[in-house]
Amino acid sequence: MTKDIYLRAKDIGLDLPTYTQEQRTIKASMGVLLQAAFQPPKRMMRTTLEGINFDLGPGDRLAIMGRNGAGKSTLLKVLVGAYPPTRGRLEVSGARQALLNLALGFNPEATLVENILLRGIAMGLKAKEANAIVDEVLAFAELKTKAGDRLRTLSSGQRMRLGFALATAVQHEILIMDEWIGTGDAGFVQKAQERIQSRVESAQIVVLASHNFKLMENVCNKAILLEDGAVLAAGGVSEVLAHFNALLASPPQSRPSQER
Repeated sequence: MTKDIYLRAKDIGLDLPTYTQEQRTIKASMGVLLQAAFQPPKRMMRTTLEGINFDLGPGDRLAIMGRNGAGKSTLLKVLVGAYPPTRGRLEVSGARQALLNLALGFNPEATLVENILLRGIAMGLKAKEANAIVDEVLAFAELKTKAGDRLRTLSSGQRMRLGFALATAVQHEILIMDEWIGTGDAGFVQKAQERIQSRVESAQIVVLASHNFKLMENVCNKAILLEDGAVLAAGGVSEVLAHFNALLASPPQSRPSQER
């Protein structure tokens, strides 16, 4: 029996804590400054997402648009399971693959092989499956000669290559990504983009947050526009992009925090 693949957001809302402290002027007395130093910050709950709805099935490619700070990255973290919704629910059927922070989850004191095994298991692979991808990940990242080196000895570019090679080593049914890789040496970027294209074409569902309008028009068939964590527009990519262009001419609105 064929399994149904879907990704559904049902009225999702998310509150995250922020901490604030009363600001003191430099002219304040030493006693006041000492008091401020030991005064605990106030805990505030900020609504970062509210009323997010969409229903994706096989063949759907969703573009998430919005200005910086609109909630795009936060929504992606909800979709991959990093943040559980405060309200509403996320319904998922299918294996998810996340291309977000490629360096997340690495241990700088462990060797490259150890990191591949540990992170592979954290990604949901069985130990035997994680072991089977070690050679391919090292080869794609062009780091086979450093297999036994500690991760902390790598440059930032080498870590990025390792993270990308590992994150894309296995094809999943649902691909969730933040931007399209475009940094690094030209040779690696070219083969990385070819691998992403292959993963996108083979995935049943793709969610892409990007500032590259042309890319979203080429890849996606659906779109939502976020502003201050809420959906302002939803529909086809060209339709939502028109709303986004109009929004760029207006000032952003901020959602008030709530003290808790």
